[in-house]
Amino acid sequence: MSVNVTPHLNFRGDARKALEFYQSVFGGKLVIAAYSDMGNTDPATADHVSFGQLTAENGFSVMAYDVYPHLEWDQGKDPFFVSVRGTDTAELQGYWDKLVDGAEVKQPLGPSEWAPLYGQLTDRFGITWVLDIAVAYPA
Repeated sequence: MSVNVTPHLNFRGDARKALEFYQSVFGGKLVIAAYSDMGNTDPATADHVSFGQLTAENGFSVMAYDVYPHLEWDQGKDPFFVSVRGTDTAELQGYWDKLVDGAEVKQPLGPSEWAPLYGQLTDRFGITWVLDIAVAYPA
């Protein structure tokens, strides 16, 4: 059996914009089902995302949805990071260059003590991303 872990991001009305932005960064196929596709006729939430997934050929995958307005939701402060770890410096730099648009840079992309390339930013949707080049760590 193999297992894949896919970050599932929760939004309040911004899931579609966020997924479309991530598609512009990573490429891939985007699937979105709105609440109206599930029978919701409330005009306030009909276009909100009930299921969204972006999957790219390189293995990148992220899911997202818009939390129903009647449910409690608080994005919090850095409740998690989405880590994009790769082996190709140019590819990682390309993702960074797109994600950084409208973002708050927490650690500029560059060499670090633990990786040849590492950076951290919080994007315009409030999601914190960590991008780095994978290295082998001693046991």
